[in-house]
Amino acid sequence: MKKKKSRKIGKFVVIALIVLGVLVYFFVPPVNATMNNILKMFASGDFTVVRQFVESYGAYAALVSFLLMILQSIAAPLPAFLLTFANANLFGWWKGAILSWSSAMAGAAVCFYIARLLGRDAVEKLTSRTGLKQIDEFFEKHGRLSILIARLLPFISFDIVSYAAGLTSMSFGSFFIATGIGQLPATIIYSYVGGMLTGGAKMFVTALLLLFALSALIVLFRQLYVEKQKKKNSN
Repeated sequence: MKKKKSRKIGKFVVIALIVLGVLVYFFVPPVNATMNNILKMFASGDFTVVRQFVESYGAYAALVSFLLMILQSIAAPLPAFLLTFANANLFGWWKGAILSWSSAMAGAAVCFYIARLLGRDAVEKLTSRTGLKQIDEFFEKHGRLSILIARLLPFISFDIVSYAAGLTSMSFGSFFIATGIGQLPATIIYSYVGGMLTGGAKMFVTALLLLFALSALIVLFRQLYVEKQKKKNSN
């Protein structure tokens, strides 16, 4: 009974915050202008634009970056890697990695609890029905290792996975640990590259991302092979 009451209160708080956010966006011009600039910034696909935006906040740059990562998590599928590159380029690769990893974890937790409190209909509006269905099928196929595998694959939406996980019966602890472990390699790689990026480094980044995707595919195929062998041995 107490758990149900807490969940209702949590649901009410989340809905109230969403409604408040929408009202502020439409009726407070400076907020509206800032949000539109943020969306354009992510849509540009240029990490230097993101870097300049974060840097403009001076002493509050790290906090702004942290909040931007949570925002992009909720507003899936804005590209988080641009922010990871920007963080590394602005704060240095290892400080940027810590900032990007911790803020991505916070964003994942927010998405998980939004899904758990508001349910599937709300998640479909925040993401997409097709994308959510694909992640559901991925979860069914890979079972308890789904989160860890998904975090290792750069072409699977980080944020939709977080939302989808909140719709399942898995515990937050299991989700959070698997996310933390699985997200770490990508964050370190992107941050290390981001720390070296210049305007003319696009080809290098593309090649590196392809290499990382290939490595992730090898991990995935290995897991599929292991699962297939287990099924064969159990029959």
